[in-house]
This record gives sequence, C-alpha cells and structure tokens, in this order.
Amino acid sequence: MKTLVFGASLKEERYSNKAIRMLLDYGHQVEAIGGRAGEVQGIQIKTGHPFLDDVHTITMYMGEKRQKEHMDYLIGLSPKRVLFNPGAEHAAFEMMLRDKGILVERACTLVLLRTGQYDSITESAKK
Repeated sequence: MKTLVFGASLKEERYSNKAIRMLLDYGHQVEAIGGRAGEVQGIQIKTGHPFLDDVHTITMYMGEKRQKEHMDYLIGLSPKRVLFNPGAEHAAFEMMLRDKGILVERACTLVLLRTGQYDSITESAKK
C-alpha cells in the first residue's frame, strides 16, 4: 500500500521529511509532493499535480490555507484515507473527503508508526 506525503520538505528537521524516512523504515511504499523538487532517501519529491496511481493513504503536512488549490487533485487520487497531521487540520476539506467515503483521521503519522497503529488503521480503511 502506497502513502503520499503531501507537503513534503527537503529539510531533515521537518516532520514531513521525518515521515518519508520513517515510512520507508517501516517498509511502506512512498510518494512525495512538496513545494520544491528534490530527493529524500531515494524518494523523489515531485511538485504540482503529477499522475499517481494506487495511493492508499495521503498524510497531510500542508497547512489549511494552502490546501484549497490541491483539494480536487487529492480527492481525484481516490485514497482510502487521509491523515491530517497536527497543524494540517482542515474541517471543510475533511467533510468533503468523508462525503466521498474516504476515511479521515486527525493523527500524527510518526506516532502511528511508532505505536504500531499505522497499519491497523490501514486495515480498517480497506473495509
């Protein structure tokens, strides 16, 4: 199952960068989209709205104000779930996603991975 890190950063101290690395450490397929192209542990950070397929989970690291121009694109990826990490919450977008049958969670990807809950939520999102 593939995870898209949306709002990915090249800066190692950023949580989105840590998420890319930790997802890889836990054996997940990772795609990344950010404001600047580059590479994190072999994962190319793309910009814009590239074609992606089979995205199971989007983990959101972009703040609410900047999400608006990307909402249709992200919904169009048909993810099973979207995780809104702290600081990325967006009530209206979350409602739109739920209306499309997409599981929405307000949770920290890093904590979910460390506590073994990332995959259990993934299992529930498959249903």
